[in-house]
Amino acid sequence: MRLRCMLALFCLTTALFAQEKPLGGVELGDLNRSVDPCEDFFEYANGNWRVQNPIPPSMVRWSRRWQGGETNKEQLKSILDDTSAKKDWPKGSAEQLIGDYYASCTDETAVNKRGAEPLAPWLKEIDAIKTPADVAREIRRLHEIAVFAPFGTGGNQNPHDPNMIMADIYASGLSLPDRDYYLKPDARFKEAREKYHEHLIKMFGLLGDDAAKAGAAADVVLAMETKLAEASLDNVALRDPHATDHITSFADLKKMAPHVGWEEYFKTAKFSPAGTINVQEPKFVARVEAMLTGESVADWKTYLRWQLLNATANALSAPFVEESFAFNGKYLGGAREMRPRWKRCAESTDALLGEALGKKYTEKYFPPAAKARMQEMVKNLLAAMGDDIRQLEWMSPETKKKALEKLATFFPKIGYPDKWKDYSAVNVDRNAYFESQLSGRRFAVSDDRSTIGKPVDRGRWGMTPPTSNAYYNPLLNEIVFPAGILQPPGFSMSKVDAVNYGAIGVVIGHEISHGFDDQGAQFDAGGHLENWWSEEDLKKFTARGACVVDQFDNYFIEPGVHHNGKLVLGESIGDLGGARIAYMAWKLALKGRPAPQDIDGFTPEQQFFIAWGQFRGDAIRIETQRLMVQGDPHPTGKYRVNGPLSNLPEFQKAFGCKEGQAMVRPKEKRCDIW
Repeated sequence: MRLRCMLALFCLTTALFAQEKPLGGVELGDLNRSVDPCEDFFEYANGNWRVQNPIPPSMVRWSRRWQGGETNKEQLKSILDDTSAKKDWPKGSAEQLIGDYYASCTDETAVNKRGAEPLAPWLKEIDAIKTPADVAREIRRLHEIAVFAPFGTGGNQNPHDPNMIMADIYASGLSLPDRDYYLKPDARFKEAREKYHEHLIKMFGLLGDDAAKAGAAADVVLAMETKLAEASLDNVALRDPHATDHITSFADLKKMAPHVGWEEYFKTAKFSPAGTINVQEPKFVARVEAMLTGESVADWKTYLRWQLLNATANALSAPFVEESFAFNGKYLGGAREMRPRWKRCAESTDALLGEALGKKYTEKYFPPAAKARMQEMVKNLLAAMGDDIRQLEWMSPETKKKALEKLATFFPKIGYPDKWKDYSAVNVDRNAYFESQLSGRRFAVSDDRSTIGKPVDRGRWGMTPPTSNAYYNPLLNEIVFPAGILQPPGFSMSKVDAVNYGAIGVVIGHEISHGFDDQGAQFDAGGHLENWWSEEDLKKFTARGACVVDQFDNYFIEPGVHHNGKLVLGESIGDLGGARIAYMAWKLALKGRPAPQDIDGFTPEQQFFIAWGQFRGDAIRIETQRLMVQGDPHPTGKYRVNGPLSNLPEFQKAFGCKEGQAMVRPKEKRCDIW
């Protein structure tokens, strides 16, 4: 008895000691102390880490945040290795599905033996096309396995009745990153077209075409995709929700593109013609119609043959995978080598069976204590946003009331769904990777289509639990934080609040701010695409957004190539507002508690801002930066750090920055929205 008491006392003492272990601050080794934080905070906060941790050959960007995302995949590998080792899981169980799918993917020898053979029945049907009606039939067939060309369809919320899901028809079918790659005369776009043409020839050659046939096929694909690009909206236009809001009757849809065969399409997809239909880009659908009647059947066969091959290349043998990587990953993206097979297979499993895998991931890596602490942070961030709105000098009481009504309806989702998706309809065979992937794709398409014409299910998630990312949905007015991003360095139970609020807190604030950025501000508290601003307040808001546009228009990644301020406006408002309200929320969380102490010579305020600089400290390959400034609404890492902080007096006070220094924007150019 005495021994048990002594052991119990020892364990209690050890537990108390562990609880009292001081929480950590920022990563001191990451700092480049030779740089003045008031001149280039990005370099100061993480410059040393980037020198000591060059971008791995298989990655296109690298930071502690991206390293954390790769750690997530190693954790998934551990789960998948254990699950796939057992071969007798019940058919249709989550374990059987993820285990056998991962096993089929990682069996590279078996995949390579098959070559292009898995495509044979699909290519045979394309080859049998003889009429425009056959073309339309094949388009429908390919859509069932998520090969969405030349257009795509799916379920989306009705912006005028956001409680219902409507059928949404959108532009698709381009293989280069966006329309400008086909149309702009700049040298870099011209080179990309030339490289793409070479890539097409190589891929058709792998299917068995001789040089002449492959060259002719490449010409056809590039010509057809260029015609589609000409009718597509650019990336800036696509950010305007009104530009893609075209509710259309079924009768008018048939008039718009009669040769698509919409009756059969809707029947196959199980859409109701009586339901609400939106055509995002009517001009594009009209171009598809013109091409269905104006392009030869032979050219359509070539185009569809390519779209199938391009969409499935990574599920084929090594030559297809390697050539696809050589163009998309290496030339366009800048990666130096492919990621290991196991990592690509873990990503594929997450993409197709994400909630089956995610349930096991969260059970192991996202404890209830972490979720509770995140819930408290989100609560504080929402409260801080409310305080911020109330104290705005530029907004009228009438509009403030509407803004606060919208804030009150925010719906946070943290970690993982309350109800897990049932994947038992997916047919996974550990000896047939290609067919297993197609079954997963069929399920994803069917699952999405099944929502059309029904009330919104608020329990559905747009990201899988292991995803190292977050999002805001304006039609649901929800902010979503998967467990994958709620890991170090974004969030850590062993770090002080200043660090957590400076990292994941700014991410939370970023997503909240999306509800009030140039896009989100067009949706009211109920998710309707409806103006809730007074005329005068909207003018002031637009002018403040123009300040951000001007700021980022002047951020260059290389001579002659700079960010497009209109493209990155929403994300930059998110960063600016996110940093400000996260700082306010952190201060709110300190009320009634002892003042935090300096750590390693840094004040709590400095810790907060350094944490953001270290979380967003991305080194990015120049090829990837070129892709980003063309089509990514997010700025590059350097400007995600320096851009918003250079506008914040709180940052300048924390580091004693003076007027005239690079991290202090002149007062007349200082951007301040939320």
